[in-house]
Amino acid sequence: MSGVNEIRSTFLDYFRKEGHEVVSSSPLVPRNDPTLMFTNAGMVQFKNVFTGLETRSYNRATTSQKCVRAGGKHNDLDNVGYTARHHTFFEMLGNFSFGDYFKERAIELAWNLITREFGLDKNRLLVTVYHTDDAAIDLWKKIAGLPDEKIIRIATSDNFWAMGDTGPCGPCSEIFYDHGDHIFGGPPGSPDEDGDRFIEIWNLVFMQYEQLSKEERIELPRPSIDTGMGLERIAAVLQGEHDNYDIDLFKALIRASEEATGVPALGANRASHRVIADHLRASSFLIADGVLPSNEGRGYVLRRIMRRAMRHAQLLGAKEPLMWRLVPALLREMGQAYPELVSAQSLISETLKLEESRFRNTLTRGLALLNEATESLSGGDNLDGETAFRLYDTYGFPLDLTQDALRQRNIGVDLEGFNLAMERQKAEARANWAGSGEAATETIWFGVRDKTGASEFLGYDTEQAEGIIQALVVDGKQVETAAVGDKVAIVVNQTPFYGESGGQMGDTGIISGDDFSIEIEDTQKKADGLIVHLGKVVKGKLKPGAAVELKVDHARRSRLRSNHSATHLIHEALREVLGTHVAQKGSLVAPERLRFDISHNKAVSAEELEQVEHMANEIVVQNAPVTTRLMTVDDARAEGAMALFGEKYGDEVRVVSMGTALHGEKANRPYSIELCGGTHVRATGDIGLIRIVSDSPVSAGVRRIEALTGEAARLYLNEQEQRLKSAAAVLKVAPADVLGRVEALVEERRKLERELSEARRKLALGGDANGAAGSEAKEVAGIKFLGKVVEGVSPRDLKSLADEGKKSVGSGVVVFVGVVEDGKASVVVAVTEDLTSRFSAVDLVRQASAALGGQGGGGRPDMAQAGGPDGAKAGQALAAVEAVLAS
Repeated sequence: MSGVNEIRSTFLDYFRKEGHEVVSSSPLVPRNDPTLMFTNAGMVQFKNVFTGLETRSYNRATTSQKCVRAGGKHNDLDNVGYTARHHTFFEMLGNFSFGDYFKERAIELAWNLITREFGLDKNRLLVTVYHTDDAAIDLWKKIAGLPDEKIIRIATSDNFWAMGDTGPCGPCSEIFYDHGDHIFGGPPGSPDEDGDRFIEIWNLVFMQYEQLSKEERIELPRPSIDTGMGLERIAAVLQGEHDNYDIDLFKALIRASEEATGVPALGANRASHRVIADHLRASSFLIADGVLPSNEGRGYVLRRIMRRAMRHAQLLGAKEPLMWRLVPALLREMGQAYPELVSAQSLISETLKLEESRFRNTLTRGLALLNEATESLSGGDNLDGETAFRLYDTYGFPLDLTQDALRQRNIGVDLEGFNLAMERQKAEARANWAGSGEAATETIWFGVRDKTGASEFLGYDTEQAEGIIQALVVDGKQVETAAVGDKVAIVVNQTPFYGESGGQMGDTGIISGDDFSIEIEDTQKKADGLIVHLGKVVKGKLKPGAAVELKVDHARRSRLRSNHSATHLIHEALREVLGTHVAQKGSLVAPERLRFDISHNKAVSAEELEQVEHMANEIVVQNAPVTTRLMTVDDARAEGAMALFGEKYGDEVRVVSMGTALHGEKANRPYSIELCGGTHVRATGDIGLIRIVSDSPVSAGVRRIEALTGEAARLYLNEQEQRLKSAAAVLKVAPADVLGRVEALVEERRKLERELSEARRKLALGGDANGAAGSEAKEVAGIKFLGKVVEGVSPRDLKSLADEGKKSVGSGVVVFVGVVEDGKASVVVAVTEDLTSRFSAVDLVRQASAALGGQGGGGRPDMAQAGGPDGAKAGQALAAVEAVLAS
């Protein structure tokens, strides 16, 4: 047994057999400790278990925890590649007891593992203990049989662990391995302890106290165990190596780097290959855990790691981006133990390739400008801060890269001048923003942003995390406290809450802490990087600096994710069915529904909508993983990715792909590829079902599509089915026969309406259609006048009645006033041909309309029609026409 993968599995299997739960490594971005930039020890994910805030189904655990130390006080970056044991990324093997076994069992388990399972020579092992921990000394003698000279008392904090100024703490016992007297160094506690002969391989923490204050410490009622053993260190020991970079894992990565560059890892090039191998691991794991390169926070640390490796790739003479080509080698070594690497392979490769391509341009341009700016400087001088800031701000050349490039010439940088230039630029940005009309009310967020920095968004991977309140805003002003009833805006250093953008609504949920709670009603993005939680304090008081737990409303977020992913699928299906002219012109991704507007100049037919829905659901049932990559906008568009209307994109964009196309030219290629920063389902099957419910016009050339997904779609279909069953019951037929029965009823109704209309027409004409109405006509000033008020006759049928009336009278004027159910009236006037020279039907109908309370009317001299709101005055309308004839 010597390979890294075998050592890891042997460790975990050993503790599994000893009753420990094998717990997967937690992400590198801590969810439960906002004070940490990255997970840097195995106990981080169990912090709340040790403090009693969280309980689990087990009281013994073992892990192989991925860790990063490259920022803050745990910053090993500058040493990586030049020493035997410094890494940015490393694995920490550990076993833990939560109030179960304690010192004796912990020592026994550790000693048996390294001497029996791993087979280490007992004579090469020694231990350290805290100087007052006599119990541990006695146990080491009893269990391991170590003599006094192999048990070293250490009085410093090196052998006393504490979680913080207060909280759980206790003495440590470290196990050291002696690499032999051919290597310089002495045992711990000796003058030569900084040498490399004696190397710590395992640290056992006996968590037996609680620190209440600086002066007061009490015994824990249930003492616990926390251990940590560096996998790389124990692998070096078991493989007979003194240098971590000589173990099988690093040999494989360095060999891949040698093959890619054609440069052997010898002499001055040795360190460069080591840097590349180490930083490849750190970069890939950070990207897989959701960190992307940026100019702030975790993203900035990642960028520094990546660019340090990329600078060494250039020193090795690499002419093209190198790091992304080494990802397959990393996956071969670590992909089985950490499947998240395999899942994120495309994102890792694209991100590394993009960053190195951009960095090469930055480096070439920046070094040329830097050389020009420092031509007159010599060793001991400082580059002025204004120039350093211009290199950073205008040309994208980071300050630390400027410092690194000048260090070999012993030239420094005026940091105070650099910071002053940075502050001046921020002040100018705020002033420009303040002059932008209504947006001036948002200027407060620029001040908050300057003090707190951008918010770290964790929500792609989690819906729950811990954070620290950095700012409170009430009624547009920053405050130092907020209490019950206050409507408050909260900024936290890291959050799983998604701020509204790209059509996707902001998250809701709960933010809580010691004795306070806030119901978050919305989350918004402000001032280029701030995520602002808007809510109401429902319990206690809160203030900046307080630790909080943030919980997104899971059910609501799940619906949002489903609806957002569904918009992508429907969008692509619409383009396939209607044509590539279709482009999204706006959207709303809400928890209960989705809608988006598309460019299309006519209604989408029912058949087309059915086809779109079918195609989208074909991708849903594929249950294909939804993948994310980081690319330039140009590269993304070259691959067919669509940019969404209203979105603003930077130089680097997230490209979301889902499904495999089944039809047409895109068959067997990615179905939907879009630029998108929103949250999505992990696999298309999580959407469940897509149901399009409407297509409607918004404006000229723009249609609105609305749809439901998942449970909402299911309930909608259930409701539709229930309506069908109810209709079938009323019609007294089976649901399958409803359509036929309804068609028959409609036809039957049409027939009855025709018969009824004919009957009414006959009644209006005096009982038949052969001129009987003429007998009802009377003489007015020598002119036959037929005027009748009818009910239940539609306005369109009045003209046919008037035509029949003209035939009945032979020569004369005919008026029919039809009164309908709502009390309104319609009037038709007909004049026989021989009288149109004396009377115009248009003039007469206007007189009748005026009597009905209407105005106007139109038609021909022989036939005209009008209407009026007051059917009760139908008789007066007839009298008005008769009066004209009589005059």
